Amino acid sequence: MRSHMPVLITCQTATPPAISLQQLRQRAERLLSLCGRARGELSILLLNDPEMAELNEQYRNKKGPTNVLAFAMQEGGGEHLPEELLGDVIISLDTAAREAATDGVTLHQRVTILLIHGLLHLLGFDHERSRGEAQAMAEREKQLLSQLLTEERRGKMVTLAINVDHVATLRQARGITEPDPVLAASICELAGAQGIVVHLREDRRHIQDRDVRLLRQTVKTKLNLEMGATEEIIKIALEIKPDMITLVPEKRKELTTEGGLNVAGQKKKLQEVIGRMRKAGIPVSLFIDPDTRQINAAHEVGATFVEIHTGRYCDATTEAMRDKEFSLIATAAEEAYEMGLRVNAGHGLNYLNTRRVAALGTIEELSIGHAVMARAILVGLDQAVREMLALLPAG
Repeated sequence: MRSHMPVLITCQTATPPAISLQQLRQRAERLLSLCGRARGELSILLLNDPEMAELNEQYRNKKGPTNVLAFAMQEGGGEHLPEELLGDVIISLDTAAREAATDGVTLHQRVTILLIHGLLHLLGFDHERSRGEAQAMAEREKQLLSQLLTEERRGKMVTLAINVDHVATLRQARGITEPDPVLAASICELAGAQGIVVHLREDRRHIQDRDVRLLRQTVKTKLNLEMGATEEIIKIALEIKPDMITLVPEKRKELTTEGGLNVAGQKKKLQEVIGRMRKAGIPVSLFIDPDTRQINAAHEVGATFVEIHTGRYCDATTEAMRDKEFSLIATAAEEAYEMGLRVNAGHGLNYLNTRRVAALGTIEELSIGHAVMARAILVGLDQAVREMLALLPAG
């Protein structure tokens, strides 16, 4: 009696794939179910371009690599085999990566689209037979992709947390009491923001102790306290008990937070801080670059959240650089999500580049400050927050 192994993934790439094989397997299994073939057995082979080019020439008499090939077990004399044996879908990750950059999607998304295409070939669709069948196959591909992504996003809605540090920066520039970040936070909440973020820096350059204490009493949504892992600020956090804290790197000469936290390089210290916060019932987020090593370290030290640093994506000066950085963010968010970490993102996001990040189903909250405050000077804070909220997809 055969044991049931619905999806077998084999990776024969020269370097480790830049995608999560676990997510690919989960999506393949779900696609089989959506196609009414939950008991079907599918083999997925991941290759680089040179190997794909060899197969493409051998089986299709075409030079060069292609993106996906499909070989159905029920064809070519295999009709006597059990119908559960569907066949092989072969994907070139090199070609998929180029297509992902051209289409402005993540490598995970592009590979998923190619998987759907290959699977439909195994189930009897063939876009080369006729124009009508090509149209039917394209429509079925769109339907399956929509069903898959809708299920993954179901119940999720990316939320917006507003950072009011820059209101305090303007106040401190004159050394007076206006504008008040506490009042600004209330306006943001009334406009629909689902969280307030402040960074209590060691040098107190903008947010002051008084602000944090008043915000703890007045914020009705969620108060996220950004902070360095210094003993003085740790004690303040333990005293006022914000809804969560985000540990960030902090340098005295920087204009704003530059780069993510090196979690891998200070695991013992961060583990101790997280332990103290956990005892007080305060969830901890770690502000990190979109890097697998830092994600693994964040998971190891017991963080509840990671906040993916989006600065390099936002600062990219060419479309190619922007696509590359976006792909890193998307991959990192998916890796973190699959480890059980909750995923936020922020830094440098504005009214032009936020929508793309907000569409990632693995991210649950965006932290945005400077762009909203800059816009508020022109249209008012209430309107600026509402305009940003309008860019976010609803769950």
